[in-house]
Amino acid sequence: MKLFDTHAHLDDERFDEDRELLIEKLKEENVSLVVNPGADMKTSRAAIKLAEKYDFIYAAVGIHPHDVKDIKEEDLIELEQMAKHEKVVAIGEIGLDYYYDNSPRELQREFFIKQIELANKVNLPIIIHSRDASMETYEILKEYKKDIGCVLHCFSQSMEMAELYLKLGCHLSFAGPLTFKKSHKLKEVARNMPLDKIFIETDAPYLTPEPFRGRRNDPAKVKYVAEELSNLRAISVDKIAEITMENAIKFFNLSL
Repeated sequence: MKLFDTHAHLDDERFDEDRELLIEKLKEENVSLVVNPGADMKTSRAAIKLAEKYDFIYAAVGIHPHDVKDIKEEDLIELEQMAKHEKVVAIGEIGLDYYYDNSPRELQREFFIKQIELANKVNLPIIIHSRDASMETYEILKEYKKDIGCVLHCFSQSMEMAELYLKLGCHLSFAGPLTFKKSHKLKEVARNMPLDKIFIETDAPYLTPEPFRGRRNDPAKVKYVAEELSNLRAISVDKIAEITMENAIKFFNLSL
């Protein structure tokens, strides 16, 4: 079995003490591919450095909605240059977060659109963060996304929203919350989505799956998401790993 963690922040400071050891052990844990998205300029640069160091780690570059309040126009120019790096496979994570509202909503919308337009220009897929802004996220994608891939990372929205995103050609990525006992609606979404539109991820170091909630997450724990999906779909975990691997390799256009 080989697993693809499509979203992990291995550059996060919580990995500073044991990052190299953890990464070196991932293949022993059957994790053969990882995408490490940026959240601001600093972490986008760090994602590229990690991807340069490890052949099975790839980077995405982008500004998270929390951090667009600090963005400068010249940052978009640098992002475009970063996007041309051979190990950069997506623009992200980008989107809207109306739960925390760490950046003004107007700025969030403005730079979400600008980064979608950048992705259109460089022909890379986008990794979307959307919290308490599902319909507005959908409307912006519908208007501005052209012929590029799109994944709703750590999907936690309704069945109705899932169906709308699917009509736009988007993928849905499931993370640790899928394993939580009270995630009944999310489990129902995962049970009913087309298998060719599903990814798995950890969002490490956040959103640790059961039975490890409350501890630091890491890409090795993506297997618990795969196991939950296996139970929900009544398909072997090996088959879930194979399907989600194929989906993500195609989406990120990896030449392995």
